[in-house]
Amino acid sequence: MNLRPGAEQKVVFITARVHPGETPSSFVCQGIIDFLVSQHPIAKVLRDHLVFKIAPMLNPDGVYLGNYRCSLMGFDLNRHWANPSPWAHPTLHGVKQLIVEMYNNPKINLEFYIDIHAHSTMMNGFMYGNIFENEERFQRQAVFPKLLCQNAEDFSYSSTSFNRDAVKAGTGRRFLGGLLNDTSYCYTLEVSFYSYIVGGTTAAVPYTEEAYMKLGRNVARTFLDYYRLNSLVERPLAATPKTRKEKLPVFKCTTQQGQGTSHADRKPEKRSQAHLKDQSLSAQ
Repeated sequence: MNLRPGAEQKVVFITARVHPGETPSSFVCQGIIDFLVSQHPIAKVLRDHLVFKIAPMLNPDGVYLGNYRCSLMGFDLNRHWANPSPWAHPTLHGVKQLIVEMYNNPKINLEFYIDIHAHSTMMNGFMYGNIFENEERFQRQAVFPKLLCQNAEDFSYSSTSFNRDAVKAGTGRRFLGGLLNDTSYCYTLEVSFYSYIVGGTTAAVPYTEEAYMKLGRNVARTFLDYYRLNSLVERPLAATPKTRKEKLPVFKCTTQQGQGTSHADRKPEKRSQAHLKDQSLSAQ
């Protein structure tokens, strides 16, 4: 990381494998990590301008035991973000503490939270986002998945949805979406267990480990577009193959230019730790 000393840090926080049986999420997360630590020109620019915090496995004991959804003690961890116990949900408790500390640091701007999952019935990759009363904030939230749709042929914006179902209130995406300020965007990134359909075709393409990791790489490179850092990438980019066909997919994405960097220059005043507790506490 080569951020200027004293400069405000823009943080992207990524978590995965909170449900141990959703193995594709680990491959997507691995793709993100491998790309970000590589010598690829885009990765270098991202490291110079953004801070990535990644927790690749939130449910290690559940993974070790071969559980599908719950932890060693039988908890669905993705329903306990509001008040995680340090002994019953230690990984959630630790990650949440770190997020709250960063949120209260005036030199840190926590701008993205992405929780990676796998879906057993739907196809392609897609996202879940939140619903906000502020229409401008709601529209800005749609920018990142639209840009990702343009970078990844297996990502479907038409399957992306925004909701606030009561049953999902304890998820990371829902809870942190209500906790953080209006310059922060929280998503659940889902990817199919089995296949995806490329726009303009009807045949399902089976996912492979490499295809999952490619989606992860495309998630990472989308931040270059979102923050408009393209002009800083070294030329030539011959080593960066296209990740989508010439024709746009059927689920056409219309990029809303100018919204990706429309955050206010000033951050809203930080809320205190006590106040936060009172609120119960995603290129080759």
